Amino acid sequence: MLRVGLTGGIGAGKSEVSRRLAGYGAVIIDADAVAREVVEPGTPGLAAIVEAFGPGVLLPDGSLDRPKLGEMVFADPGARQRLNEIVHPLVAVRMHDLEERAAAAGTPVVVHDVPLLAENGLASQYDVVVVVDVAPRVQLERLVRERGLDRSQAQARIAAQASRADRLAMATYVVDNSGSLAELDRQAGELWSELRRRTRQPRG
Repeated sequence: MLRVGLTGGIGAGKSEVSRRLAGYGAVIIDADAVAREVVEPGTPGLAAIVEAFGPGVLLPDGSLDRPKLGEMVFADPGARQRLNEIVHPLVAVRMHDLEERAAAAGTPVVVHDVPLLAENGLASQYDVVVVVDVAPRVQLERLVRERGLDRSQAQARIAAQASRADRLAMATYVVDNSGSLAELDRQAGELWSELRRRTRQPRG
């Protein structure tokens, strides 16, 4: 089984690449989806967040107010670190469990969709790393247009992540998502062919 780490800056379009790889037959393990799962109401993860940040991070129904917590941690590196120390270990355990299930089912390619792969120094954990790349100005435009952030909010989100250079430095493959969807389709197909080729190589 080939273990792929997929990452990219916020607004780069990583989810579009994930969907295309899933369509080819890859099993996608989405770190963001897992991160939501481990802080659902009644979980130890949510209890730890409330203890660290106070009950004000909860919505009236007892679920996590993610936008409010997001504003808190993106404005404060110390708060962001506290949140990561709570959530990341829980996410790692759950993603490992999902990968074990995929391996048991004979899945040839498992893609770990991990936004903070560079920030957390996780590149060495994967057989290959795929970076979805766009210029920072494209990230900014997409965050404003598609997510409704103002420019200062969008810039803060981008600045809170690893630099473009740091992501590209760890890439085995780069998918340039600054063009059309047809171009992205072409690159995703080529990437899938290359990943499948690697699964057929002898492993040392």
